[in-house]
Amino acid sequence: MSHPFATATRRRGAAALTALVALTGLALTAPPEAEAATVATHDRALQRSLEGLVRNPAVPAALASVRDKHGRVTNYTAGVADIRTRAKVPTDGYVRIASSTKMFTAVVVLQLAGEGRIELDESVETYLPGVVRGKDIDAEKITVRQLLQHTSGLQSNTFMDKGILPIRDRYFDARELLDSTLAQGPAFAPGTDWDYSNGGYVLLGLIAQKVAGRPFAELVTTRIINRLGLSETYYPGPGDRTIRQPHAKGYLPVDEDGKLLDITEFDPSIAGAAGQIIATPSDVNKFLVGLHTGKLLESRELAEMRKTVPTNLLPGWSYGLGLIKFDLSCGGTAYGHGGDADGYESRAAITTDGRAVTVVITNDQNAEATTMKLIEIFDAALCAKK
Repeated sequence: MSHPFATATRRRGAAALTALVALTGLALTAPPEAEAATVATHDRALQRSLEGLVRNPAVPAALASVRDKHGRVTNYTAGVADIRTRAKVPTDGYVRIASSTKMFTAVVVLQLAGEGRIELDESVETYLPGVVRGKDIDAEKITVRQLLQHTSGLQSNTFMDKGILPIRDRYFDARELLDSTLAQGPAFAPGTDWDYSNGGYVLLGLIAQKVAGRPFAELVTTRIINRLGLSETYYPGPGDRTIRQPHAKGYLPVDEDGKLLDITEFDPSIAGAAGQIIATPSDVNKFLVGLHTGKLLESRELAEMRKTVPTNLLPGWSYGLGLIKFDLSCGGTAYGHGGDADGYESRAAITTDGRAVTVVITNDQNAEATTMKLIEIFDAALCAKK
């Protein structure tokens, strides 16, 4: 069973339906802040598509936020926030963004690289001597770049093998997650293949923390969240199993009849630097705009982030340093990521002309057809002219 925060592979074996999207290396133009206001420019096709998704009993709610190239924001909802009370879905509510956290983790590492404190092609042994040890694992041969682009050969931890329910209230230290990853041995020799690895991103969080001498959550908060003014984005602290209000509840199917269990609250430490962040869809879009307009990284580091390698994702998709590049059906490209946390499945990306889209549904263990429909809706929203 793959980790619930992995965007690259579906539980049913279809490779990486969670990716998100991609873009060329063109620089984006930052929209004037004065224009970044919500306006009544609803895309009726997007609204109808979301309403179509929630006709499926397995998908209680859908949320979306679209930020156009001028900075104008439109939010969308469909379905219900609570299958028991039938409460309305809160506009732009908080969700677990899961593996979209990898973009934040990669930014912190690349910032440290830009400061000369990390070398992307240096081995992990340089930064955590004696820590990365396991059968057939040679830390001298694994580089920081390989961790960022999922070519290290490291796998994910095994704690999720029986699903989230046995461990929903269990706190995991990052070193404990790493030790579980290392105990499995490598999937392949470093640099010889590509495979999505949450374990690699947990290790990146430990490297950043060691180099900077501060807790990883603090690095994300001070270097990204506070810098961009992301008031609706946060890295949950130890023991925080809740999601801030307002939010739609997240659900987990628990039997063959499709019965849904409320899985909104659980300890997200199982994901750590690979997938722990909580945010609203509009704040994820703000992050994407800030990243691709140079507010977080210098041009050299942003260019490195956008360099991609082939993957085992869907045809034509490739992976950079914490970003997925995806060719859109309309002929363009966009950069972004996706996330699967138990209860929430999301996609987020930005196009070359600065159109940012985040779409979320409140069940991540969906049939392949549902996930593909979500990707189709996501692609259409990025291609839309409104």
